[in-house]
Amino acid sequence: MAKIALVTDSTTYIPKELSKGFEINVVPSVIIWGGETFRDGVDIQPTEFYKRLATSKETPTTSQPTPGDFKEMYEGLAKKGFSDILSVHISAKFSGTMASAEAAKAQVSGINIAVVDAHSASMGTAWPLLEGAKAAKQGKSLDECVEIVKKTQEHTGILLMVDTLEFLYRGGRIGGGARFLGTALKLKPILEVQEGALEAIERVRTKGKALDRLVELLIERIASRTPVHLAVLHANAREDAMKLLEEGSKRVNPIETAVADVSPAVGTHTGPGTLGFAFMAGVK
Repeated sequence: MAKIALVTDSTTYIPKELSKGFEINVVPSVIIWGGETFRDGVDIQPTEFYKRLATSKETPTTSQPTPGDFKEMYEGLAKKGFSDILSVHISAKFSGTMASAEAAKAQVSGINIAVVDAHSASMGTAWPLLEGAKAAKQGKSLDECVEIVKKTQEHTGILLMVDTLEFLYRGGRIGGGARFLGTALKLKPILEVQEGALEAIERVRTKGKALDRLVELLIERIASRTPVHLAVLHANAREDAMKLLEEGSKRVNPIETAVADVSPAVGTHTGPGTLGFAFMAGVK
């Protein structure tokens, strides 16, 4: 039976209660801030990051892991006796992480590596990865695990509300036209991950109405599909996240829930106060 190692990047940020029982290896992204360099989730944690981001006059930037970082990870897992690696990462439309992983794969011999684009981020990457992890634990082959991850992606979605589109605009993650959605009258933009990219889909007048609209959109996107796995994402807004999870859970009756931090590497672009849903529906 093949021994499959699981790899992702730090933008995935899976809550411990969901990853329990699985050994998921994380290659950290890098945050560059005021002349300092931090490894995402290693040298800087979400709470510390968002407190500083809210008041900082300097805007941090991010850098994807290098091919060397992935090569070191892959070779280390090979030395531990793994014969296969399932490496699932943030959308190539958001980051160069996929390119780094692919480059490292070409440099490593003696181990089978499948690098998979999740076409999402955060828990949108995590839900398919966790399904792949379950399959690996059941003894399925690497090819079978890859197929399960890709199939699960079709049942996964992310809906977000950000306080402002300014951070996404600065980081080049959203265009100037979409940025306008968040400028007039200080409206709250609602965004959705569509085909691996982040799209601004609506603007709502107040935060309360925006959160209500997120719940409505969640119900629309899930429709009648079951079972539902539901996570609320937040950037230093845990109290609001708990309320949003409670409201969303009442409406879609999930079999599994979680509250997940938006990682510093993602939060650099979405900004503090971000809230949203990441769901998986209809995977049996």
